[in-house]
Formats: sequence, C-alpha cells, structure tokens
Amino acid sequence: MGKTYDTITEPLAEFITAQRLFFVGSAPAGAGGHVNVSPKGLDSFRILDPRTVAYLDLTGSGVETIAHLRDNGRITFLFCAFEGPPKIVRLYGRGAVVRAGDADFAALEALFPPRAGVRSVIRVAIERVADSCGYGVPRYRYAGERDQLGEWAARKGPDGVAAYRAKNNRHSIDGLDGLDD
Repeated sequence: MGKTYDTITEPLAEFITAQRLFFVGSAPAGAGGHVNVSPKGLDSFRILDPRTVAYLDLTGSGVETIAHLRDNGRITFLFCAFEGPPKIVRLYGRGAVVRAGDADFAALEALFPPRAGVRSVIRVAIERVADSCGYGVPRYRYAGERDQLGEWAARKGPDGVAAYRAKNNRHSIDGLDGLDD
C-alpha cells in the first residue's frame, strides 16, 4: 500500500536520484484547458533539500509547464521504477520559473551538467510526497541518453535558440503567457 510523507525521506531521495526518467504534470487553473505531462531525462533533476527540488528546463516545442506555473504554480512529478523492484513516487508542489538574470539562476544552473539550450530552472516547494507499488509498470532497460536536443541547440546557437523561443514559446496551447522575451 502507498504512503504519504511530509518530506522527501532519504530512501525516497535515493530512489528518485536513481531514476533516469521522470514525468512533469501541470494544468491551467479552472475547468478548461489542457493537462500537460512531459517526460524529462538528461540528468536534469535535483533534490535541494527534503522539501525543495529543481529541474533544468531545456528549450522545447512547447511552453506548457512554464505557462501553467505562471498561471497557478501547481506541479506534480512522477518517478517510476522500470528496473528493479516496482515503485512509484509522486511529488506535489508549487513551482517557480527561475530564468537567466534572476538572482538564483546561476547557482541553480551550476547544479546540472552544462547544456546548450537551457531555458530556465524550475524550482519547486514540495507540499506532498506519496509512493505506491508500481506493480502495473512494465520493465524496461536503460540504453542511454539521446543527444539530439543538445545537438539541435548547439547547431542553432544562442541567437537561433532565442529566435525559436520567441516564435514557439510565447504562449501555451491554451493561450496562456509562456516566455515574454
């Protein structure tokens, strides 16, 4: 049976840190709009303390999580074991978008491997932690990271990535404000 926790315990932190894939869920306020779930990898998640986490947000085709955080701050992370004993961990919290030029950006970005195309760091205050069995999750084997996103950003260069963001990351699919630069 699943349990809930007030903080990320050491055993949960060890489990989370061992996962190479996690999912981010967010939604706009109110009854309308689209719920968004995004897979993330590339060693882009960090536990800052038992109640605070962060992940490195890389330039992508959409800007849903940023728009939803600007709208209402709600965010959920899901980690599930694809290898080893079955387990699922969910982290529920309130997030903030930390961008280049913000006071904490450089220190947060330094926690991650250098990457081309960094858009922001998402910092989250955790409000609820829950685990469950994961018995229904299939087994998969990790084969390695994909290089395409970093290669794409390196080819475009900083100005090309900025132009891409200006064109594709200004608004969410529901018309919420995304990036304003």
